[in-house]
Amino acid sequence: MKFLKLSITALMVIMTSSCFGQNWSDVEIKTIQLSDHVYMLTGAGGNIGVSVGDDGVFVIDDQFAPLSAKIITAIKDLSDRPIHFLVNTHWHGDHTGGNANMSKEGVTIVAHDHVRKRLKETPKRDGSARETEALPVITYNDELNFFMNGERVAVFHVSNAHTDGDSVIFFTESNVLHTGDTYFNGRYPYIDIGSGGSVDGYISAVESSLKLIDDETKIIPGHGGVSNKSEFMAFLEMMKSLRIAVLSEIEKGKTEEEVAANTKITKAYDDLGYSWNFISSEKIRRAYYKSLKK
Repeated sequence: MKFLKLSITALMVIMTSSCFGQNWSDVEIKTIQLSDHVYMLTGAGGNIGVSVGDDGVFVIDDQFAPLSAKIITAIKDLSDRPIHFLVNTHWHGDHTGGNANMSKEGVTIVAHDHVRKRLKETPKRDGSARETEALPVITYNDELNFFMNGERVAVFHVSNAHTDGDSVIFFTESNVLHTGDTYFNGRYPYIDIGSGGSVDGYISAVESSLKLIDDETKIIPGHGGVSNKSEFMAFLEMMKSLRIAVLSEIEKGKTEEEVAANTKITKAYDDLGYSWNFISSEKIRRAYYKSLKK
């Protein structure tokens, strides 16, 4: 199977298949405090960011629809204030699946322009159109600021990284960065070429994010545990190293199949455990080849 030749819809089915095959009642939403009022929630799907305070609740991503009630309960355990805003870091279902439920709770959904477009134009898993309530009602194309709970929350677009609509969010006083899926902590990243993602854009996104932070910054990655600048820099080094290796093979005239079969390209990082069930070492070599060959 040539994974990266699948349609976008098929990709999303595979990416979330383990979650849709499980009993949602078994999923536990866990809360990790990162500052006096910023938290990370984990469950099934992308990591959620939450800011609570006198101004209300600000949320980043919402995982899957069947988990919405649990997620809202976990948020209400942190604050009895209303949830005012939800920012989608990108359009994938493990980060936006709860949008319609959140919207029905009165939450205003915000995202990059491309996120609304992809959500509107891409059918759900059953082939039906997405509910209007699932679509962002406020979109932006470059940068956006929220002034909530005693700090500026900076939202900015990084181009053609994980997708073409990625947002990175920085809590400027709390010193907490939410990267969305422009960072998979300790794992090979998913570069969704079919949604406008690219190797060069991904590397650029990480470099841009690193300029914002310091050694004390706490990082909420799209997937994986709470991270820091040192680990983020190691992730960047991995991405740059693979870029050099795959480009070298392309310049030698090697085909995609030859690159996919060349385990030496990724061995150093395979040995560190970067290969995982969704993006194996072979899949990351194919993704790099396809992106850099373009």
